[in-house]
Amino acid sequence: MDDDARSRTLVFIGDSITDAGRLEEPDGLGSGYVRMVAAQLAEHAQPVRVINRGVSGDRSADLRERFDRDCLALAPDVVTIYVGVNDTWQAMQRSEPTTSAADFDRSCRSMLDALASEHPTARVVLMLPFLVDVDEGTAREQDDLGDKAEILRRLARERGAAVVDLPAVMRRAEQSGLTPEEIAEDGVHPTDTGNRLLAAAWLEAYLMDGADLVDGPDASSPS
Repeated sequence: MDDDARSRTLVFIGDSITDAGRLEEPDGLGSGYVRMVAAQLAEHAQPVRVINRGVSGDRSADLRERFDRDCLALAPDVVTIYVGVNDTWQAMQRSEPTTSAADFDRSCRSMLDALASEHPTARVVLMLPFLVDVDEGTAREQDDLGDKAEILRRLARERGAAVVDLPAVMRRAEQSGLTPEEIAEDGVHPTDTGNRLLAAAWLEAYLMDGADLVDGPDASSPS
């Protein structure tokens, strides 16, 4: 492995799913999928720096507002963006308008433009947001969130970013026998089982994107 691989900085930026109580942890990693990814990389003797910059409640516009200080200023080599749930779910829970497709696209595109300008060699991982059906009232939320996932998918194609297709991951998990509540009790915030699915999917997508951060055939199965 070359010197660049040994010194990579991985920044994860997003909402509460990424945050996972990071401010309550001495190392700032939180108790969710980011910690599981960091543990897996450490297990494979990868001396990378993993930074969690999730903030509970954030929508896409909030991420864009703090992107310079919470991402660009950290000189990242790999940036993972997980956003969209609050643009849909939180808004609907509060009976507020959801973020329009145009505004969501604008915020996400602006972050990617800024990253490409400031750190052109940085790699990008886009995590597609998901909801699981824990009740019968999620159909409209699923439709709205699906539109945002498609925007992220399109941006990934345009920018050559890696994609973590969490809706597909959760469908497969349910088909394998997991209940929605076992994945995310409220439909949004992952349980420990759900976070393991997220971490494994991130590692798999990153490896498929040609990463050399993780070695070995079992790299995509967080312990």
